[in-house]
Amino acid sequence: MNDGRLVAFEGIDGAGKSTQLARLAAALRAQGRSVVETREPTDGPWGRRIRAMARAGERVAPAEELRWFVEDRREHVAQVIRPAIAAGAVVLTDRYFLSTVAYQGARGLDPERLLAEAEAEFPLPDLALVLDVDPAAGLARVSTRGGVAEPAFEEEVFLARAAAIFRALDRPYVRHVDARRAPDEIAAEIAALVREALAPRATPRA
Repeated sequence: MNDGRLVAFEGIDGAGKSTQLARLAAALRAQGRSVVETREPTDGPWGRRIRAMARAGERVAPAEELRWFVEDRREHVAQVIRPAIAAGAVVLTDRYFLSTVAYQGARGLDPERLLAEAEAEFPLPDLALVLDVDPAAGLARVSTRGGVAEPAFEEEVFLARAAAIFRALDRPYVRHVDARRAPDEIAAEIAALVREALAPRATPRA
């Protein structure tokens, strides 16, 4: 029986998504689970366009930016997410459609409309972990870790708007996690939430 699942890690830059995703992936593999780690934006043509824009600090019209993210997600779902779930894997994605709701919502688009459209088109996650952190603290983490900066998104006032949208998200599959704590404490809470989300589904009665 197919038991594939989808777990999304969401939150502003510097919330610790990548760190916690890697820890969860290792823990699930140690339990014998098949795990697929992925991310958005992807490394596909739309994702590369988004990353180039973010790193250059160039802004495009919000509607056009949204189109890039949606096209990237369509390819991601078709080529990675749906096949992996069908094969019974646990898919862990670093960002999914809630990031579009928050970030493009912070650009001035309607978050409720973005969420409704995303839920109508894309597979709902079995669990979306929204890692909550103060924007200033998140940006400090981004600076500390180094790597390639993305000035189009890594700006405190903008991230504060995105964080507010993330905090307001209320869906049955959403769980908010206080990401200001020590990584081990965060990982323990995530592990408990994931155990619940990955519990065997009830077998339908004949």
